[in-house]
Amino acid sequence: MRKQALILVCIVVFGVVGSCHGGSLKKGYYDNTCPDAEAIIKNATEKRVANDPTLPARFLRMHFHDCFVRGCDGSVLLNSTTNNTAEKDAIPNLTLAGFDVIDDIKAEVEKECPNVVSCADVLAVAARDAVSFKFQKPLWNVLTGRRDGTVSQASEALANLPSPFSNFSTLVQKFSNKGLNVQDLVVLSGTISMH
Repeated sequence: MRKQALILVCIVVFGVVGSCHGGSLKKGYYDNTCPDAEAIIKNATEKRVANDPTLPARFLRMHFHDCFVRGCDGSVLLNSTTNNTAEKDAIPNLTLAGFDVIDDIKAEVEKECPNVVSCADVLAVAARDAVSFKFQKPLWNVLTGRRDGTVSQASEALANLPSPFSNFSTLVQKFSNKGLNVQDLVVLSGTISMH
């Protein structure tokens, strides 16, 4: 039952959060500029998941939180500055984990192809690969070509992400604003909280 719920959440999340910051997504976006990008991400992700089985749920949740705010632009990965509190430090994101692992995976990609693969794509592909590794089969395709966002504000995370203190009506409205229905809310809330 838990496996089926996770597979369903993957279909729901990635069917809805296909929106991205800038440009259109396509299969093999990096074929000419960094042909081994997805293989590097996959190998690095699988190595880390083999040592930490909590990472699939963590990456999936992080990707969900990223996509829920500005589209899947990697803005949840940006750090706060002196003049700005970033999404990462907003109350709904304080329980996200695995940022250091995503940074490590991105660093491996950078060794092969500096300044080519977006952090947003690294997160999207790593989330897919982590969950697929857990179930030992590919579960969904990830189109690539996301551009990294340069804006990350805690206030936007607070305004867009469902709060753990929200009542049902508020949750339904937040999900509806993203084109999701009550069934999506139940599946996403239940499955992502199971990590």
